[in-house]
This record gives sequence, structure tokens and C-alpha cells, in this order.
Amino acid sequence: MNAPGHFDLRARVLHWLMAALIVAMLFIGVTMVASVSQRPWLIDLHRPLGIAILLLAVVRLAHRLRHRPPPLPADLPRWQVRAAHASHWLLYALMLAMPLIGWAMLSAGGYPVAMIGRFQLPAIVPHDPVLYAWLRDAHGWLARLLFATVLLHLSAALFHAWVRRDGVFSSMARGRR
Repeated sequence: MNAPGHFDLRARVLHWLMAALIVAMLFIGVTMVASVSQRPWLIDLHRPLGIAILLLAVVRLAHRLRHRPPPLPADLPRWQVRAAHASHWLLYALMLAMPLIGWAMLSAGGYPVAMIGRFQLPAIVPHDPVLYAWLRDAHGWLARLLFATVLLHLSAALFHAWVRRDGVFSSMARGRR
């Protein structure tokens, strides 16, 4: 159960773990695209991290649906409340969609989704070069959207921490003292 005005420990651990994984994935993705020499080992890292993010997103979403977050400050303008809710649901959608689209993209390209060791995930769409190209573009554009949404989320968090000082940031940063 949440302490008044705070997220519970599970929500905070999932939030910060996923934040670190998502930021790492964004940097890995950019480096994969920019570097031919680093690409093979980064791809080998990118796939299992993407699936880990997918699994954690499912756990996090299930937890979020069962545990209401603390309320936002009553004096927060309505447009900011709407923007906060919309951006959070967009983040959840992207945390689920990005790994699924990546998995489907590799399946459509006929590439194995190699995890750790010899373990491979099954294909989730048939081999289709046109679908592969479309999914590759979608994965790239959604990555850009995820990056922009993460920047907005971070900006809002810092605004609450440093400007408003209204407890919104501390509700996720630490538990009840």
C-alpha cells in the first residue's frame, strides 16, 4: 500500500530500474545505428534488454493498475494534470510497443531473436521483407518519440523537484520517512 503522497517500494524500484534500462537502450540503439564496428555486440545486448523491458513493463503495468498512484497537487493546473496522465500512459504504451515491434521486426526479417546462450524466441510474424522495412521504420520513429517523452518526463520531474517543490518528485524518489 502507498504511504500517503508516496509510491510504494515496488513501484519505485520498477520505475528506477526501467528508467536506467530505457536510457541505456536509447544510447545502445543510437550507437548501434552509428557504429559498424560496435553493432554486433550491441545488437546482442539490445535484444535481451528489450525483452527484459517488455516483461518489466507488464509487471509494472499490472502493479500500477492494482495500486493507485498518489494524487497530484490540488493546485496543479488542469492542463498539467492531463499532460501528466497522458505522458504516463504514452510511456507505458511505448514500453510495451517498442520491444514487441522490435521482436516482430526481427521475425519479419527472418532473424532469430537470440537471447542468452542458445535460447531463441519464436517468430511472432511471418518472414516478409516489406513488413520488416515498415517495422524497422516504426521502431526508429517510436524510439524518437520515446526519447522525446522521456525528456519531457524528466523535465517535468525536475520542475516539480526544483521549482514547485510540491512533493511530486519525492513521491517517486523516496518512500515515507
